[in-house]
Amino acid sequence: MSESLTLTSHLHKARPLNIINDPIFYAIAIPAVLVSAIGKGGFAGATSNIMVPVMALMVPVPQAAGIALILLCAMDISGVRAWWGKWDAREMRLLLPASMVGVALGAALFGVLGPRTVQGVLGVITLAFLAWRFLVGLLAAAPAAPFNALKGAICAIASGATSTLAHAGGPPMQIYLLPRKLPREVFTATNVVLFGLINYAKLVPYGAMGLLDLTNLGTALVLLPLCPLGVYLGIWLQSRMPEALFYRIITVALFLLGVKLTWDGFFA
Repeated sequence: MSESLTLTSHLHKARPLNIINDPIFYAIAIPAVLVSAIGKGGFAGATSNIMVPVMALMVPVPQAAGIALILLCAMDISGVRAWWGKWDAREMRLLLPASMVGVALGAALFGVLGPRTVQGVLGVITLAFLAWRFLVGLLAAAPAAPFNALKGAICAIASGATSTLAHAGGPPMQIYLLPRKLPREVFTATNVVLFGLINYAKLVPYGAMGLLDLTNLGTALVLLPLCPLGVYLGIWLQSRMPEALFYRIITVALFLLGVKLTWDGFFA
């Protein structure tokens, strides 16, 4: 009987899911999640990194990253399932283990860098992402680069680290993969599955660092219905809205966010 009463007492003391209750947070987070999911749906891709810079306007960067990771993992389910087994096997054997080293490095940096420094680093990563987008056109005209294990490993480590810090691992990875000029389906599958596995691997250090606590989990669950909605919108918009216009809007927003975060982190 006493054991039953003790168990009941523990259950009553169990903490329920909590959520961020600031309406301004949701006013900016909801569009950011939708834009990220739209990119996952194939429209004006590479926009998933907008969630953390936007949420970081209202909450600390680590908390924004924790909420965003839960949402990214939900978005990755359909993509990984659709592209599973279609990747380049040699590239995956190189890039996946190296990116896991990067995930560990990024987790270590989280513990070393102060909150303002992490904010500044996020701003620099955001601006570097935009600079990389401008270089994509130059890379498209170059001949295919050969397989390079050293370059691939370095880029994958950098990608895993920046992905862990701010879910912005795309630029380092694409510095290696884009010049390889893999067939489109193979390139897409390699990227989608690789970053899906990276995101799920990040659950381990994020959980250990307390970034998947009840508040972040509860807040992510509130935003979760936006993920399939945004993916569907991404598919729907492909034939109904000029992709260049959408991407220009997102680029301007990311530039302003990058400048603000860099200023607040290093100069304010």
